[in-house]
Amino acid sequence: MTPTPSPEVGGAITALVQGRHQQPHDLLGQHLEPGGLRIRVLKPLARSVRVRFEDGAELELAHEAEGVWTAVRTDATRTMDYRLLVAWADGIEHLQDDPYRFAPTLGQVDLHLVNEGRHEQLWTVLGARVREYDGPMGSVQGVSFAVWAPRAKAVRVIGDFNDWDGRVHPMRLLGASGVWELFVPAVGVGHVYKFEIRGADDVVRTKADPMARRTETPPNTGSVVDESTHAWQDAAWMEQRALGTAHDGPMSVYEVHLGSWRQGLGYRELAEHLVNYVSDLGFTHVELLPVMEHPYGPSWGYQVTGYYAPTARFGTPDDFKYLVDALHRAGIGVILDWVPGHFPRDAFALARFDGLALYEHPDPRRGDQPDWGTHVFDFGRLEVRNFLVANALYWLEEFHVDGLRVDAVASMLYLDYSRKDGEWIPNVHGGRENLEAIGLLQEANATAYKRVPGIVTIAEESTSWPGVTKPTSFGGLGFGLKWNMGWMNDTLRYVHEEPIHRQYHHNLLTFSLMYAFSENYLLPISHDEVVHGKGSLLNKMPGTRDEQLATVRAFLAYMWSHPGKQLLFMGCEFAQPGEWADGRSLDWWLLDHAAHYRVHNLVKELNSLYRAHPALWALDSQPAGFRWLDADDNTGNVLSYLRFARADQQGDVVATAVNYSGDDKAWVRIGVPRGGRWEVVLDTSGFDEASSPSTAGVVHEAEPTPWHDQPFSVTVRLARLATVYLAPVAEG
Repeated sequence: MTPTPSPEVGGAITALVQGRHQQPHDLLGQHLEPGGLRIRVLKPLARSVRVRFEDGAELELAHEAEGVWTAVRTDATRTMDYRLLVAWADGIEHLQDDPYRFAPTLGQVDLHLVNEGRHEQLWTVLGARVREYDGPMGSVQGVSFAVWAPRAKAVRVIGDFNDWDGRVHPMRLLGASGVWELFVPAVGVGHVYKFEIRGADDVVRTKADPMARRTETPPNTGSVVDESTHAWQDAAWMEQRALGTAHDGPMSVYEVHLGSWRQGLGYRELAEHLVNYVSDLGFTHVELLPVMEHPYGPSWGYQVTGYYAPTARFGTPDDFKYLVDALHRAGIGVILDWVPGHFPRDAFALARFDGLALYEHPDPRRGDQPDWGTHVFDFGRLEVRNFLVANALYWLEEFHVDGLRVDAVASMLYLDYSRKDGEWIPNVHGGRENLEAIGLLQEANATAYKRVPGIVTIAEESTSWPGVTKPTSFGGLGFGLKWNMGWMNDTLRYVHEEPIHRQYHHNLLTFSLMYAFSENYLLPISHDEVVHGKGSLLNKMPGTRDEQLATVRAFLAYMWSHPGKQLLFMGCEFAQPGEWADGRSLDWWLLDHAAHYRVHNLVKELNSLYRAHPALWALDSQPAGFRWLDADDNTGNVLSYLRFARADQQGDVVATAVNYSGDDKAWVRIGVPRGGRWEVVLDTSGFDEASSPSTAGVVHEAEPTPWHDQPFSVTVRLARLATVYLAPVAEG
């Protein structure tokens, strides 16, 4: 006999089936009543449902209404373990577990930390987590789903495990936390899922999991259940990293777009080819354009929809861990681009997540980014701030990443960034500074350095904002390094001039030393400088092809000797003439040409000299590490300077002379701080017998002739469009 539900129960069943019920566990599962133990299950389209209890007893359930089945075990005085036997149209009974017999998988402490914005390992409680529970009827494996959607009217999890039918798995709201949760037995690694959210506006939207650790390969947008089985083998690297400070050591960074470095390679193939290549060149780090999941490939990853998932284009999260592991075992650090400033409007992702602005600021004057057609995070909302801070920690801790380069920091710092009068709202003090974004950056940096010793955070910040690399304890933003965009712009403008005209632009080379020690700088020749009509590094140089190549070599050696770490985008290391295009591989065939291989070989030599000479990196951010020899030879297009490893100018020292003119300088006198023999350790005018004569390897005896305010001097040949390094010969 079919039971007739009470009006209260009938209303709850209707709300449940319509996707409007916030507490399905209050209705479903097992509940002790005065008449015994009631079992109520949701099985739409079932033909029959029976319950088998832990004591062996079985109970036939009756269809109550709209796919809800129920019965009361009158002899039961306690709750107990049970399983369901469900028959569908095939007439065969299938043994199943009931999602609604399980307690919440998040505790009160976790929920409190989520709402306080202080759960530093947010990924361990939200998203999809594989779990196993023991019980009288055996262990149960499944997945707990949890998602933050505070203003949703109801949330249901859908996936390939329930035929994407939202009626099957409604989730419960955990108190006032805004977190919805459900444990679903028999779901496991590889299952695809999304959340079906009835928003505050009563519109049902299907959303990917903001905390998904794995996704389908674009253009598919589903989230994928994942559990790592990677066994890390980089213990030696991690132990050594924790003992030091990255920005105090040598840092020579190779910037890579994984999709176009060499097309067709996944994370595991890159772990062989990229690792071998970077190892041979001698870079200390690679920096990867964003690997976080993004729907549109030509965005290069800067419009992120899956903040916690490495893009599935190149493999699984464990495959990406394998790449990081391989780089570490080869002695190479890994820096990831991170984009906390904005996110795309794609309907399947974060935008209007619970029917209203949630991750984005609700006022478009703060919540919209006009330049990129994206949304700006609501940095003042605690849970959103937690989402971003935890995301930074996630990559550093779970993937052993060594640093984060934060994209477009200037767009976060200024409320009027790319906005006209009337299009932005001042802060509480009437100013243009985005106080909430400042707080987010400070919290992310301070927390990262506290929790993960030895890492580095890097700001792409293009303004003169003070204290970008100043500790947060002293009011700074707390970054380890800042991209020196001024140096990059000035230097590229200078080398773009014909040699005969460079004398009128000499200040572009010297101005960077006016502020070189105001922050901890990194010198970037990045992807942004070789795309969108800007031309390749080679084609920025004037003159014949030979002159262009010579200028590239001189420029790179100048860059490696200038105060600051350095970053070079892929393809620049062999002077690729073609502008970078994300849809094709680099022009690797150029390495078969001697002229381009010379540039490649120069970068290798520069990295070797850089590592060998602490003078080139030990005091990058201190005035004591640099001294001009001649900054004023504008008519000769020559500049020369010293780099020191120690503030007392003892120990390692390197003298650099750069000739950006079109004329050979037969003999140039260079002041040096000490006597003895000095060797030309680098001369970019030539490297092998097929090139023009080179002075590399030539040893000079320092003369006691004061020059450039130094007590000794040497005279060297300085070819046109060339850079020369000199270093004392180690005696004994």
